[in-house]
Amino acid sequence: MLHQLNSLYPVRYTAFALCVLGLLLALFALVAFGVGLPLVLVFGVLVAVGVYDLRQTRHAILRNYPVIGHFRFMLEYIRPEVRQYFIESDSEAAPFSRAQRSLVYQRAKGEPDNRPFGTHLDVGAHGYEWVNHSMAPTQLTSHDFRVWIGGSPDAPSPSVSPCTQPYHASVFNISAMSFGALSANAVLALNKGAQQGGFAHDTGEGSISQHHRVHGGDLIWEIGSGYFGCRNDDGSFSPERFAANAQDPQVKMIELKLSQGAKPGHGGVLPAAKVTAEIAAARGVPMGKDCISPSRHSAFSTPVEMMQFIARLRELSGGKPTGFKFCLGHPWEWFGIVKAMLITGITPDFIVVDGAEGGTGAAPVEFSDHVGAPLQEGLLLVHNTLVGVNLRDRVRIGCAGKVITAFDIARMMALGADWCNAGRGFMMALGCIQAQSCHTGHCPTGVTTQDAQRQQALVVPDKASRVAQFHRSTLHALQELVQAAGLQHPKDITAHHIVRRISDTEVRLLSNLITRMQPGALLGPLDAQHNVFRLYWPLASAHSFAASEPALEPSVPHHVEVAHAAVAAVGDLPANAAV
Repeated sequence: MLHQLNSLYPVRYTAFALCVLGLLLALFALVAFGVGLPLVLVFGVLVAVGVYDLRQTRHAILRNYPVIGHFRFMLEYIRPEVRQYFIESDSEAAPFSRAQRSLVYQRAKGEPDNRPFGTHLDVGAHGYEWVNHSMAPTQLTSHDFRVWIGGSPDAPSPSVSPCTQPYHASVFNISAMSFGALSANAVLALNKGAQQGGFAHDTGEGSISQHHRVHGGDLIWEIGSGYFGCRNDDGSFSPERFAANAQDPQVKMIELKLSQGAKPGHGGVLPAAKVTAEIAAARGVPMGKDCISPSRHSAFSTPVEMMQFIARLRELSGGKPTGFKFCLGHPWEWFGIVKAMLITGITPDFIVVDGAEGGTGAAPVEFSDHVGAPLQEGLLLVHNTLVGVNLRDRVRIGCAGKVITAFDIARMMALGADWCNAGRGFMMALGCIQAQSCHTGHCPTGVTTQDAQRQQALVVPDKASRVAQFHRSTLHALQELVQAAGLQHPKDITAHHIVRRISDTEVRLLSNLITRMQPGALLGPLDAQHNVFRLYWPLASAHSFAASEPALEPSVPHHVEVAHAAVAAVGDLPANAAV
């Protein structure tokens, strides 16, 4: 009998039935006693919702569970916040842990960031790292650590068409984030913070907007494949428009973007509806049309042409430091670029290595999770290759990819970086709460939205001070690390100073876990080099980004040689191999 009743009236309709019953009772009370109008309105709305749920065809849950099914969508909507604030531990990174975010917030606000009762980290866990300290710590007078890029006033770069306006950069700067992805108020606050703190602000490939110019903070102008700010109407590179922007005194360096860590090898489209008048003016694109960033450049097609283009940009800018940014992909493409440097004598003043863990740009999940080399592997390969061809002293290396603490900076410099950039760290200094709604336009803190009302939540003077304070506090912490290690400058930190736990009973210096290249080693026989160099250096060409055919032994069939090379390549690209 109960089964028959359930088949006639499924339990899943109980909530809807109770709403109908409540409406009937409220109507009776209203008619009979003249009370209950608010209840009539409430139950009337709920019954209307239930009827709509039963008739709609988009959501099966709502058709089977009218009214109450909406709770499922409500809970799903607030799930990230519930998990972030009530469930995940302080050390659980997704992508940044609560402890990391709290550290940024405290430093940005100038609050004490000391922590009582010892570390929360498991010092016995595989992968735990620390810096060895000295029995004779140093005492430094300043935390304003800097590096010359593009030579120096006393030692100009020997590159063909050399830099004549070297830049004395901070070792910690704002990574590339475009106006359009960031709100106007976010750009204003970041640039004012950079001006107050004396560090650099990368424009991102969206070019230089009017908001970048208000406070006069140092700019690194990033040129992407869309050539925004220096393009002709057909999307090709415009030397005249480039020179007009690049020679602005506020622009300190020119950065040619080949790829970014968030989505290497992937272009982008800003839909016409999102191309505001301000964005159109900054990028030099028409309103009412999609703004397209191609996946590759049209100004060059080979490594040699790329070097020639860099020399041209340097000349058109008036001799400012010019380099490129990329996320490491095929090793032979990178090696081809290096061979082009050797052939042409043209060297970039700097290279920024973007790790695949970078994430300020919204990207397809497959690209975020499975495309591009992580920062450690990319940085090591770039550093070692330049050492191996005796060009490391001519090219400065920057890096970006989840760098927010002083230890992060120290570790990257130990692996070969000259300076570090941060994107999400400075976003959190602005007030970002890691809501991960950057791509929706509904950013709750006004950082990544073009909604004028939402932007008002971000008060520029207050957030600019926090940006400058975060930079200052982080470099002060770096100063203390350098002093504790008995050193004079972060550039003195090497892989010998970093220790890594590799098992329950064994730790090793990082220098013993990574491959180190001897100066000039790639200019001679490769027999003693790591497989990544022995396999791919001979395949690289300065005249093509494609891999050339390897020289084959007469007795070895071609398909066998290629198969062996492919198997070896797959086995030689993990963490300790692409270094």
